[in-house]
Amino acid sequence: MLRRVLSVNLGQAGADAFTDAPDGLTGINKRPVPGPVEVSAPGPKGVGGSGLAGDMVCDRRHHGGDDQAVYAFAREDLDRWEAALDRRLGNGVFGENLTTCGIDVGDVRIGERWRVGADLIIEATSARIPCRTFAEWLGERGWVKRFTQDAAPGAYFRVIRPGAVRAGDPVEIVERPDHEVSVSFLFRAQTTRPELRPRVIAAGEALHEEELRLARGWAAAAAQTAPSAPS
Repeated sequence: MLRRVLSVNLGQAGADAFTDAPDGLTGINKRPVPGPVEVSAPGPKGVGGSGLAGDMVCDRRHHGGDDQAVYAFAREDLDRWEAALDRRLGNGVFGENLTTCGIDVGDVRIGERWRVGADLIIEATSARIPCRTFAEWLGERGWVKRFTQDAAPGAYFRVIRPGAVRAGDPVEIVERPDHEVSVSFLFRAQTTRPELRPRVIAAGEALHEEELRLARGWAAAAAQTAPSAPS
């Protein structure tokens, strides 16, 4: 199947009683838009928002910035959730900027690079961790637990080369690291499988800066507790 972007989704700021953002607003309600949409590095976390022009990130303490410039989620995973929840889930409903087709987003390696359309190049940095706003937005009981157990969280990307993206653009994998740290692997290490944490460091500098600090700490702790080699 051709790897491609099914839709490009942008969100406007809207009031949300469940967000802890200081202004009480969220941009999670993302809807497909006609292209093209310009994508570029938005700036460091806490300052920069979304990498997509016209897309709102309201709580910049926890979202947005260069290492979370673009969020992608697979249509195939949305289809699985449609069947499980018995409800229609439109493109963008999980707050993703790019709804993809023909790509196992959970298997994307940290540091994997995609060329999207003619010019845009993005690099995977981290997994999406579900939050209260996401749970309340969907209105599904026990959603954070169910989403966590599924371990197909979608991927965040940084922008390596800016460019425009639109629905229908092909996605080409131009670089795929040979380490084991996929988006799903990282997510499980962060949540349900702490024994995986010492191995996350294999993804190195490609990790989101916050995840890299954690990975270095996990690796150092594992090294300290490892049994000494016999003399």
